[in-house]
Amino acid sequence: MKNMYIVVSILSVLMSQLQTSRGDQVISDDLIVEFSLAVGSDAVNGESFGSDTLRLKENNLRIHCDDTSATAGFPANDWRIVINDTGNGGDSYFRIEDSTAGRSPFTIEAGALANALFVESTGDIGINTDNPVVELHVVDGDTSTLRLEQNGSSGFTPQTWDVAGNEANFFIRDVTGGSTLPFRIRSGAPASSIDIQSDGKVGMGTDSPAEALHLERSDGTAKVLVEDTFSTIVSRPLLELKNRGGAQIVLHDSSTAQKMEYRSNGHRYVHYFKKMVRPETN
Repeated sequence: MKNMYIVVSILSVLMSQLQTSRGDQVISDDLIVEFSLAVGSDAVNGESFGSDTLRLKENNLRIHCDDTSATAGFPANDWRIVINDTGNGGDSYFRIEDSTAGRSPFTIEAGALANALFVESTGDIGINTDNPVVELHVVDGDTSTLRLEQNGSSGFTPQTWDVAGNEANFFIRDVTGGSTLPFRIRSGAPASSIDIQSDGKVGMGTDSPAEALHLERSDGTAKVLVEDTFSTIVSRPLLELKNRGGAQIVLHDSSTAQKMEYRSNGHRYVHYFKKMVRPETN
């Protein structure tokens, strides 16, 4: 009986040491956990997992993928998933870190909007939408905008442009140049208001320009206005035509086939009037 008491005492001491031991454990075989797994210094006995299969629980969370490849030619970059800053007052985020290079190419800040970035099964990308209908679909409640910023990091002069659209217009904004709008398309503009062909011809109101610049209207509004609003009253050139040779202006009445040409001929200016006689009708 005394010997049995001694054995029980020794087993009790060993079990107590095993329970309080925090030494590393090496498992030289597959480890299969049929239910949920909690890892971290704040995991507790009786952890309520809900639907979680794996839970990391402590005040500094990291998952490090350490590729130990040493043979030349094999990829060996290390990656880390980082959850939040470690210091007081730091930021909260989910981040993928290129640990080998020491930089973070991907970060999601806490509080980001739903569907801030959504990749559909077709490859379409939505920003602030879970239903992108084109390759890149941007949704916002007020003036969806794409910013193009040259920041000077490559030695070129910094310059920032915005491409944006809202209920009033589509526009390009020169942010660096005082946020001016050098290009605007108003909502409801007709088809082919500006149409640039493959040969460089530009149509305004036509999708088949016949000349380098072709303005066409079908409602009696085809008119060109050149206006200088400078306050000083003085005569100034408002139209200049250049050509290696004589330059001319043709006035053509398309209803009667009559033409009048005003052209330069050396140092002289000559008027020509041409009338195409229409066939007589009975």
